[in-house]
Amino acid sequence: MFHLFDLEISTLSDCTHCVVVAVSLVSGAALTDLGYSTDRYKSLKLKIYKILIRPVVTYECEAWTLTNRNEKQLRIFERKILRKIFGPVQDENGIWRIRKNHELNELIGSEDIVRFIKSRRMAWLGCVMQMDGGRMPRRTLEWKPMGRRIRGRPRKRWTEDVEEDIQTMGIRGWRKLSKERMEWKKITEKAKTHSGL
Repeated sequence: MFHLFDLEISTLSDCTHCVVVAVSLVSGAALTDLGYSTDRYKSLKLKIYKILIRPVVTYECEAWTLTNRNEKQLRIFERKILRKIFGPVQDENGIWRIRKNHELNELIGSEDIVRFIKSRRMAWLGCVMQMDGGRMPRRTLEWKPMGRRIRGRPRKRWTEDVEEDIQTMGIRGWRKLSKERMEWKKITEKAKTHSGL
């Protein structure tokens, strides 16, 4: 059990509530203060977003299991802020329009909020794998539940989600690679801009 914005969250496997609460609390304050930018302040406002706003939304994201719905909500939130920062653009006809998703993606260098979360989860996996076998996070990661599961489709587990991301990146033998700090750091940095994630 943990607390997020004075709310008691009992399970880490379902972060939908965390995402909705964080996005709704931060987006109201963030959007009122950002406003449309002149070129001079765009880079400063982007830094403010990356340093102040994104960490609040992604607090404890290392333990999240993201569903497609969560990813969509987070990307919508980020694009809303980025559209406020970069403002509208004028096309060839002189008509002002909002920036399209791919244009925003190019402006931030493909490092969106979902890829950031996935790279943080991979970094945490590397930290846990580097721990000795007696430590609680390592034992929890390697623990296999016994007994019967409840009826219905099981939820996606955190390890399955992270292993799917690793497989998408085309990394083989990740258990050995995770023990080498510098190699694993390069992999997590590459995950921030990987187009498949």
